Amino acid sequence: MAAGGAQRPDPLVPIPVTVRRRRRESPDTWSLQLECAGPWPPSLPGQFNMLYAPGVGEAAISISGEPGRNGLLMHTIRSVGAVSRALGDLRPGQQLGLRGPFGVGWPVGEEAEGRDVLLVAGGLGLAPLRPALRALLDRRRSLGALALVYGTRGPPDLLFRGELARWRRDRRLQCHVTVDQAGPEWQGEIGVVTRLLPRLVFRPGNALALLCGPEIMMRRTAAALRDQGVPESAIFLSMERNMKCALGQCGRCQFGPSLICRDGPVLRYDQVRPLLVVREI
Repeated sequence: MAAGGAQRPDPLVPIPVTVRRRRRESPDTWSLQLECAGPWPPSLPGQFNMLYAPGVGEAAISISGEPGRNGLLMHTIRSVGAVSRALGDLRPGQQLGLRGPFGVGWPVGEEAEGRDVLLVAGGLGLAPLRPALRALLDRRRSLGALALVYGTRGPPDLLFRGELARWRRDRRLQCHVTVDQAGPEWQGEIGVVTRLLPRLVFRPGNALALLCGPEIMMRRTAAALRDQGVPESAIFLSMERNMKCALGQCGRCQFGPSLICRDGPVLRYDQVRPLLVVREI
């Protein structure tokens, strides 16, 4: 059942949604706020939707913002292929198709109660983690330490700049931002995200870590956190594969014994660690 008691849409049939707002996040990345004529199917932080660009094709896009007071759902899209370019080029008033939500979300509910929670994002990986961080901030008093470490290629690639500035001022959150390279005008950190992990104040044995970004970044970050004492079963990665049906039927997104669209995209590190070093997978 969808929100409000309405019947859940057929997962194979896209529902029409309308672009209400479009915001440029970086030179190649856009956030689209979408409005549906009917009730939204409920979703969890970390899940994804299949977005259909009319006449071009369909792609799996993580949900970067749940409907709020304005009733708009947000997806943040980097233009890297025909479908993502077509989606990013949509203007307010234009329509696209939506199927979803699909997949397993971040463990930000009861699993996080009383624990220290670390979020580590690389590049576009901040988009799927944004709803998780917002949910955690909403229930901040039930958590231990809360930290965000975010890295991008350079200052122009930083996402959600206004919100990021507020997070950096928020005393409830340890927030660190770094870039791979920058000019003299950049006053922040330079280097990979793993360099900042030792600065975080948290209890490794009672921590929960949520990672999203390029696989090499997640692999190295997970290993660094493990070396700091975080249990492998407490580290979660959002995996990305070529998803077609989103229902676990076509097998396009198989990752070892898992299907990313059905069993992920969020998977525990101890379940996928042996597969992360196999180049053919």
